[in-house]
Amino acid sequence: MSLNPKQSLSLRCGAAILAGLQVFAGMPTPAFAQDNGRPTENDTRTPIKHVIVILGENRSFDNVFATYQPLHGQHVRNLLSEGIVNADGDPGPNYSLAVQNTAVDTAEEGYSNSPGHKAPYATLPPPLAGGPTTPYISSLAEAKAVENGLPNDQYYTYLTTGGTGLKAGTPDTRLQNVFHLPPGPFQITHGIPYDAYTASPVHRYYQMAQQLDCNSAYATPQNPSGCKGDLFAWVEETIGAGSNGKPQPQPFTDESTREGTAAMGFYNVQQGDAPYLKYLADHYALSDNYHQAALGGTGMNHIEIGTGDALWFSDANGNPAMPPHHQLVAAGTANAGVVDEVENPDAASGTNNWYSEDGYGGGSNGSPSYGGGSYSNCSDTSAPGVSAMRGYLASLRRPIDAKCAADHYYLLNNYNPGFFGNGANAYTDTSNQNTVFTVPPSTVRTIGDELLARNISFTYFGDDWDRYVNDPYYKNPANVYCNICNFLQYSATIMANPALRSEHIKDTTDLYSEIQSGALPAVSWVKPSGLLDGHPASSKLDLFEGFVMKIVNEVQANPKLWASTAIFITFDEGGGYYDSGYVQPLDYFGDGTRVPMIIVSPYTQGGRISHSYTDHVSMLKFIERNWNLRPVTDRSRDNLPNPQVNPGNPYVPVNRPAIGDLFDMFNFGARKEHGFGGGEEHRPAER
Repeated sequence: MSLNPKQSLSLRCGAAILAGLQVFAGMPTPAFAQDNGRPTENDTRTPIKHVIVILGENRSFDNVFATYQPLHGQHVRNLLSEGIVNADGDPGPNYSLAVQNTAVDTAEEGYSNSPGHKAPYATLPPPLAGGPTTPYISSLAEAKAVENGLPNDQYYTYLTTGGTGLKAGTPDTRLQNVFHLPPGPFQITHGIPYDAYTASPVHRYYQMAQQLDCNSAYATPQNPSGCKGDLFAWVEETIGAGSNGKPQPQPFTDESTREGTAAMGFYNVQQGDAPYLKYLADHYALSDNYHQAALGGTGMNHIEIGTGDALWFSDANGNPAMPPHHQLVAAGTANAGVVDEVENPDAASGTNNWYSEDGYGGGSNGSPSYGGGSYSNCSDTSAPGVSAMRGYLASLRRPIDAKCAADHYYLLNNYNPGFFGNGANAYTDTSNQNTVFTVPPSTVRTIGDELLARNISFTYFGDDWDRYVNDPYYKNPANVYCNICNFLQYSATIMANPALRSEHIKDTTDLYSEIQSGALPAVSWVKPSGLLDGHPASSKLDLFEGFVMKIVNEVQANPKLWASTAIFITFDEGGGYYDSGYVQPLDYFGDGTRVPMIIVSPYTQGGRISHSYTDHVSMLKFIERNWNLRPVTDRSRDNLPNPQVNPGNPYVPVNRPAIGDLFDMFNFGARKEHGFGGGEEHRPAER
């Protein structure tokens, strides 16, 4: 098997409470079970006894649902409804709303999240190809040998198809008019089949802040954050996924960052793209105002999903400390090298927006380490990048508390978690097969700690977990478990306790057997492998659809389980793809762009679209409200109030900052019994 998908950084409580509840139509009064006078996990405020959270990778709302037309008279905000594109994917009457600009950000000016000297692109620089030239897997038999998370042979076949036929980092000539695209969103499947690999746009913290181009001077009543979203292409073109402290390549061209303008691509569900996700949206509940919780990428957003907060660098005693900064690490090993793990997004001298120090880190795994800027002390306004971001938050009509504790260096981008799957400390591991770009074991409290305290069952189900436990350095190419996705794997509470680790982190093979037996825990987080998570370049959206389909079908095949279950289907972050939705600043760390959120349950109305402002921490709020729990910590984002809605603009909370708890997506007076078989008539369209 030839396999090189994204894996990780290794290779990378009474009546008074009930009286205060908002009353929902038809919601039954919960029957509280008791265990020696103490509440049990069946003491829920709704009929939902099981929550399953399925987490895909790197798709903004518009990337998937740009042309979605809702059922039953519902309204959706997307590229089509805004008139940015037409139903055929071509530019619409309001295309100018999404036109992308160039900008200038130099060393003399210092980092700006809203740089000036802007000018519109005449045509979009060409998107570049990404992903495998030929598929990672060569046969159906091999596909079934390495994966068990798909519903039928049709989907297993998709593991053997979709190679680009092109060299990565060169213009994607599969796309119609690739050299003459209009300067905004374009339909990917105008030339590129839906079942095909595509490039992965940049999605790091300071890059996404620039892409959104948020400025209080741009604020309006309809868009009080002042985010224009007009620099997605420029950021891809100028810095991409970071410099790692290296000088800008010379000559520097539209192809130097090896991305082009992939960020502006979208699929067209009106023409057959994403058919299963469209089916679920048509028949259950969809949010068009749900957001990634943090600017940036996979690791930080999964951490927010579990903590409602950001992690920070600590010393061996769990105290805040400075990470390696122009410092030799791993002395005496093959990984030895001078690294700088502190972010510096100021432009290098003589460049336009080529960050001085920003990156996932280079080397390690047996070669000298370098670069790695991913931490920021956002309490220090003299630190690179911090002044611009803090200044923006303070300048808003309603200033936002940055929530930056003094002398804490917060992790803004992907680093490996502090533990291997077997519980060994990954931060102190000096093996040449390890990476120095690893977070020390964290003491930040997670939802797991709260569920443990209340004796409520939970499991993180990670595809390929069993392979990974015995293969922490990813020697086996079939091991595509995502370690940076598991928020429990950063936590000393769980990982340093063998019994808790064994009970609360399992492989998806255990998920399928527990669904069939009805022994599913109260709360489950489910992560596909790097092959099936939908991440561009390393996976495909149709493979994530298949992964979701298998779980939904198996839950619906167990009527007793289905009657009490809600399946939350979302993506960790937008992957750097353009999105036209409103973004609400909540603290220094986010929010970021919209991502899809679909809830599949007997209690979600067919075709309902929620406009209430929510993000990943809203899932914590749902769990906490349903099981009568407190917020994770005093500072975690689940302390924010639910939005008060202005009927004239349901997308912007009157009482911002505020995030909802997703209860409005349910109707607890109704049940749905139908399912979806996933037959041939719903296969992804071939072009």
